[in-house]
Amino acid sequence: MAASPDSEAATAGAQSVRRALAVLRVLATGQERGVRLTDVVSHTGLNRPTVHRILRVLVEEGAVEQDPATRRYLVGGEVSLLGLARSTRFPIRAIAEPHLRHLSEILGDTAFLTIRNGADSVCIDRRPGSFPVKVLSIEIGARRPLGVGVSGLVLLAAMPVDEMEDVVRRNARKLRAQNIDPADLLQRALQTREQGYAYAPVGVVQGSRAVAVPVCVADGRTVAGLAIATITERLPDDRVPVVVAHMRERAAMIGAQAAELARRSQLSKAR
Repeated sequence: MAASPDSEAATAGAQSVRRALAVLRVLATGQERGVRLTDVVSHTGLNRPTVHRILRVLVEEGAVEQDPATRRYLVGGEVSLLGLARSTRFPIRAIAEPHLRHLSEILGDTAFLTIRNGADSVCIDRRPGSFPVKVLSIEIGARRPLGVGVSGLVLLAAMPVDEMEDVVRRNARKLRAQNIDPADLLQRALQTREQGYAYAPVGVVQGSRAVAVPVCVADGRTVAGLAIATITERLPDDRVPVVVAHMRERAAMIGAQAAELARRSQLSKAR
């Protein structure tokens, strides 16, 4: 039985929306640098004419901007304005803010808060430390495939194995574009789960190191990753357990406060 014209149009429309969102997610990884057309093509797996057509429409609608000098594409102002309609969407950011500040002050290094969004991780807050040399490895809003970076690793490691494998499979194209082997990433995620934290002796920025712990709520769910990044000399192997202990203490506080906020919200809705 042939599909009706209406159902075919609906399928095509849904596909167009999904493709446009896939393009926007790739652009989000470029932040203020922007992303080249060729990189959008390689990361989405769409052909060049299709990507160019989607970008043209998104530019017309203000959802995408193109830098006239570099010709790179960036997420546009319209998307940012739409996001303002849900300014309270991430209460964990407000909960975590004093704890990030505390860690950055007592440890002296930059603290990051990262959450999962689908198959990606997104940094939603950052607090530079007091040490003069600051490692600002990623910006607020930075989006990366889950498992890339220490925060992404603790978020990936928290998933059931079958879900973890599915996410890595979906991100395989993006991972390989960053010279990351999907099979190796799965192994690192399993090791992270076993030790309870992620440690990168070679960080995103040359000459840096990073460590992250999961932020869990009462039922065991991991709702965020809490990370510290610093120069290599400030995080020798024997200091890692000390730093992790401080971070776990604050992660537990964040998780408890997030769980309490959720409980109060449920009670309020039930009234």
